[in-house]
Amino acid sequence: MAIKYKLKLKDLKLEYLIDYLKPILKFFKPKEKINNYHDLKNFIQKKSAWISQVTLYGYLKTRMGAKYVLMFEDEIFLGSINKAKWNIYAVALQDLCLYSISYLKDISQNHDIDKAKEIFLEILSDEEKNQMPIDILKKTKKEFDERFSKIDWIKHHKDLPFNSSALALYEWSPIADELKSLDRKIVLNSMILKWDIIKKEFSQTINF
Repeated sequence: MAIKYKLKLKDLKLEYLIDYLKPILKFFKPKEKINNYHDLKNFIQKKSAWISQVTLYGYLKTRMGAKYVLMFEDEIFLGSINKAKWNIYAVALQDLCLYSISYLKDISQNHDIDKAKEIFLEILSDEEKNQMPIDILKKTKKEFDERFSKIDWIKHHKDLPFNSSALALYEWSPIADELKSLDRKIVLNSMILKWDIIKKEFSQTINF
């Protein structure tokens, strides 16, 4: 007979609980206004990191249940999570950079579309110092350049601007394909709903 194990709060190691809750707690700090491109860069960097972590860890916790904490003892699994985290984050950065400048370009023609590339590369320079894998850096720069060249800057922010990062979450989450295929709609929607929160915050805090 199978033994059911119910995960209790006391069973969670403190460092894992902190790691899971940290991006959530940061998100609910008082919202600062975005007054210039420097503020915009910080917003893009922080929110892309938040959404990447909270959706990835949230999906793993939901799918794995009680095994979620135990799997953090597995070095191979930890490596898979780290790889997934960087790949999802890289695409989230692309999405939010392109969305933000498209939004600004639409409401004010004064904004320069080249700022999207400038901000994106500045963030990648920061993340290179944070040990973002070189292969991911090269790949995301190439993907960004391809997307940048094809965008309709006036319409992009209204036309499914976050599909790429939602698909990245689905692709890179370290869950067996036969299980992940059952979750496709849920996984994609979880990311899009989190982006809706960020879109709302962006529209309320943009101030230049």
